Amino acid sequence: MEVNYKNIKVIGFDADDTLWVNETYFREAEDEFCRLLSEYETPNKIDQELFKMEMANLELYGYGVKAFVLSMVQSALELSNYNVSIKTIDKILNIGKDMLNKPVELLDGVEDVLIALSKKYRLILATKGDLLDQERKLEKSGLTNYFHHIEVLSDKKEANYSRLLGHLDVEPSEFLMIGNSLKSDVLPLVNLKAHAIHVPFHTTWTHEQVSETETNGKLYKTISSLKELLNMLD
Repeated sequence: MEVNYKNIKVIGFDADDTLWVNETYFREAEDEFCRLLSEYETPNKIDQELFKMEMANLELYGYGVKAFVLSMVQSALELSNYNVSIKTIDKILNIGKDMLNKPVELLDGVEDVLIALSKKYRLILATKGDLLDQERKLEKSGLTNYFHHIEVLSDKKEANYSRLLGHLDVEPSEFLMIGNSLKSDVLPLVNLKAHAIHVPFHTTWTHEQVSETETNGKLYKTISSLKELLNMLD
C-alpha cells in the first residue's frame, strides 16, 4: 500500500544514530568495560550481565551515558563480588567522561536534508536520553537553527508521542517521524495513525530491536539514507 505524505505539516527527527553517530560509542565502551573486568568473567557473560543491569535500572535512571555508567559501576561490583579496585571504578567513570566528550559526527547528507525540508515543513527534534548530554550534542552538531522545537523525552512510547502532538497542536495524520529505531521512532507513531519512516543504522542496541511479528501489517517505509527523503517529500 502506497503512503501519502501530502498532508504532512510537521516532521520529527530522532537524534542519535539518525542525525549523528551514537551507538558505535556505546559498543566501544562495552568492549573496554569487558577488558577491565576480564579477570572476573568472560566477555559474553559481562555483556549479558551489563545489559540485565541496564534493563533493571531503566525505570530509575532512564536512558543515556550517565545511566549507562551507573549500570557499569554496579555490574562491576557484582561481577567481582565487590572486589573490584577503586582504580578500575575510576577507569569506568572515565569511559563515561570520554563518551560525553566525543565529537558529534553527522551522518551522510544530514544538513543538506534539513536545509531543504525546513523550507517547506516545520521540523522538530524528538529524542530521548539525558537532557544535558542531548543539548550538548545538538549544540556541537550545528543543527539547532533548523528545528522549530526540541523535545527530550523520558521515553518514546505512544503516550509520550500523544502528549508531544498535543503540545505541537498537530493531528497525527499531519505528523511524520523519522528515525533509526523501529521500537522507538516508528511503531508508536504508526499505532497513533501518524506517519513514520525507518532509516536503519548499522548497529542497534538490543533493547531497541523488535521481532518480525511486531512489525507485521504496520504501514511505514524503510530507506537506506536520509537523502532519499528529498525525493519522497518534494
